[in-house]
Amino acid sequence: MNLTVENLMGIRGQRVLFRGLSFRVSAGTVLSLEGPNGVGKTSLLRMIAGFLAPATGTIALDDVSDAEERGKRIGWLGHQDAAKPQLTPHEVLTFFARLYGADADVEAALARVGLAKIAALPCQYLSAGQKKRLALARLVLLARPLWLLDEPLSSLDADGRAGAVELIAAHIAQGGIVVAATHEPLGVAGERLTLSALA
Repeated sequence: MNLTVENLMGIRGQRVLFRGLSFRVSAGTVLSLEGPNGVGKTSLLRMIAGFLAPATGTIALDDVSDAEERGKRIGWLGHQDAAKPQLTPHEVLTFFARLYGADADVEAALARVGLAKIAALPCQYLSAGQKKRLALARLVLLARPLWLLDEPLSSLDADGRAGAVELIAAHIAQGGIVVAATHEPLGVAGERLTLSALA
């Protein structure tokens, strides 16, 4: 599997964020998107995910360039936690497993991110770090080959960060791809792409 981006231009609010952007990420690779706030890291992730359309250029995952079809192979972790306050972590993961037709072990996914003991606690009582762990569990549960992560280590304590790094390392070891927007080292060897503000 390969992610190929060619001659991409991103525009938000009539401002050009980047132009002529091209890169390729192969299976088993982490690509860290770096750069100051506002240069388009999150927008680039959203374009790859199919949430935003690029002004010009193409994005393909292997031979799939259609955004909707590409999205079926993508696991997304953004700033919104997708955890309904009244539901428990177990109920949230069960919902997503059914929604995406994933034949997965919800209990094992919760245990893997350290949430087994609070699996029955309504999400409104979870800390920001626990909600991030739940979002990571959703990635594990759905088993999509391409992970798009927006600040995956934010809000996590030391144990949570170590666990997130382990999940990322395990995903690429199994031939997955990770593209992560980050302001800090991920702790996993990989490639780097630095975006700069356009004049």
